[in-house]
Parts: sequence; structure tokens; C-alpha cells
Amino acid sequence: MATITAAIGPLMTGFPAVKSYSFNRLSMYVSRTTSGLNFTASQLSGTKISATHFQLPAPIPVDVLPRPSLMPIARRICPFTGKKSNRANLVSHSNHKTKKLQFVNLQYKRIWWEAGKRYVKLRLSTKAIKTIEKNGLDAVAKKAGIDLRKK
Repeated sequence: MATITAAIGPLMTGFPAVKSYSFNRLSMYVSRTTSGLNFTASQLSGTKISATHFQLPAPIPVDVLPRPSLMPIARRICPFTGKKSNRANLVSHSNHKTKKLQFVNLQYKRIWWEAGKRYVKLRLSTKAIKTIEKNGLDAVAKKAGIDLRKK
């Protein structure tokens, strides 16, 4: 009859640190021992198998992980006014409150840029569109600190 002993990590609580399994040809007997052995010995060849071979591999360093693409992410924020989503409660008839987000009314708008003599496609809130119509694209972009030549 051969005995195999393996160490069990901190995942299982309430059990002894080491379990010993006994195998027979027809039946299997399980017995718990508290011996500190972390290897198994085969009666046939005398080869020792260390329990460290069965551990998880070391974590990958952060420098080796692939970097995400440098493409900009479309966010739900107006670049001219800085408006963004608002957290609110959805209140039912029974006064039960659930969280919800109230998003900004963002629109893709093609606006004529007089200084550049071309159209500029921007994603703006409706409030920013009204402000641009009133004050002009150059004045609003200058106040927001946005360079229109990049777009």
C-alpha cells in the first residue's frame, strides 16, 4: 500500500495543514495526519516528489503586461462646458430609491470654424452648442482651453 502526502495551502480552513491519502488496489482509505512532510515517497522507486511543484506560478511583473492602445476613450463629458453625468435616485411610488445616472445630452455636431476655414466635428452638450451659437466657436474654445487645430 502506497501513501501520498501533500500540503494544503491557506485556502481550506478548519482542516489540518497536511492530508495523507492511502491507496489500495480495490479501495481507497483517507486518513488525516499532522506530520510536517511536504513530499511523497514511492515504495517502488524511492523517488521523492516535492509539493512545491504543485504551487501556482509567480505573478507576471507589471512591466511585461501588454499596454492598452493609446487611442482616446470617448467619455460622456462635454469638453467645452465640463458637464458630466449626475447621480440621482429613481424614486418609486412606495418611496423606494434606486441609484441611477442622468447622462449629459451629448451630440455629434459639425460646426464651421471661421479661423480655420473648415468644418470641425465635435461631441458637445446642447448647452455648449447654444453657447457657441451665441459667443462663437473661437471664443468658447479659447475659454475652455481647447486647440481646434488638432481635430
